Amino acid sequence: MGMSMGKGGDDEPIMEINTTPLIDVMLVLLIMFIITIPVQLHSVNMNMPQASQTNKPVVPPVVLKIDIDESGNVFWNGEAMPDRKVLESRLLGIAQLPDQPEVHLKPQKTTHYKHVAAVMASAQRLGVTNIGIVGNERFVQ
Repeated sequence: MGMSMGKGGDDEPIMEINTTPLIDVMLVLLIMFIITIPVQLHSVNMNMPQASQTNKPVVPPVVLKIDIDESGNVFWNGEAMPDRKVLESRLLGIAQLPDQPEVHLKPQKTTHYKHVAAVMASAQRLGVTNIGIVGNERFVQ
């Protein structure tokens, strides 16, 4: 019992395609493609800042404190602001500085949020970018 490839007898030609050479050529091409593909780097190139040779002394940032009491009165480093225009003129002066100081906004525990929001809106409108609320845990819901 031999293996016969065709349907006919021994005298008839084989009508099927011999795929062995095609598979051999395909495997050789696949290996060539795998070898010629450049190696993929699995890292991200980043431009990191270089350490400067000069050691600059660390200067603590200037901190301005704005306090707001429960009735909405605003205090600039302990000095009472008579009205909103004086506060906004000082905020505008800070906004025009090239290196803005830190502004710490600290409302009292019983201050309504509308007073805090008004000062923050004025600061944002005038261009003060370095502002933060001190003791804002009570405003988180």
